[in-house]
Amino acid sequence: MLALVDIQSGNLHSVENALRAAGATDVTITADPDAIARADRIVLPGVGAFGACAANLRAVDGLESALRRRVLNEGTPFLGVCVGMQLLAERSEELGEHRGLGWFAGSVRRLDPAGSDAKVPHMGWNDVTPLGDHSLIPAGEAYFLHSYAYDGEGVIARTDHAGPVTAAIGRDNIVGVQFHPEKSQRYGLALLANFLKWRP
Repeated sequence: MLALVDIQSGNLHSVENALRAAGATDVTITADPDAIARADRIVLPGVGAFGACAANLRAVDGLESALRRRVLNEGTPFLGVCVGMQLLAERSEELGEHRGLGWFAGSVRRLDPAGSDAKVPHMGWNDVTPLGDHSLIPAGEAYFLHSYAYDGEGVIARTDHAGPVTAAIGRDNIVGVQFHPEKSQRYGLALLANFLKWRP
């Protein structure tokens, strides 16, 4: 069973539809810690403000500890999408200081493309440039929509928006992407299909 974690962030069903289009047959939208504990794969999507997503996650008793146990201790394949990726950081500076899950040492900061005509939010198609070999993150083009970006350890791909911007992070059984696979057409569906087969 693939657990699609429901933190009331708004893009759940588009991610679910993309996962099914990529070949997933057993997707459960859930915030139930017991369901997370049984999941074979976990996807954490998120849109909107970091603080609201973090608060919604922590509002469910036992959810954070179930995720930590299943992913960090038991090695279940995990994919974070957009704010779902940013939540893996230690903290975010979006609309104040907010605590993340702390799975990766790093912070989420506002994009600052100073001295250029690049706009914030960073919106639209942009290149994904891997920093090494990773089976889930090939070179290609993906759809981005964000005003804040991750800065820290574990960066496995970057994009460019008046300077380098983190496109993906990863370690062991965990991958997070700043872009939206569900909006990235062929590239995004290929990534999701590879995630469904991934054996880290």
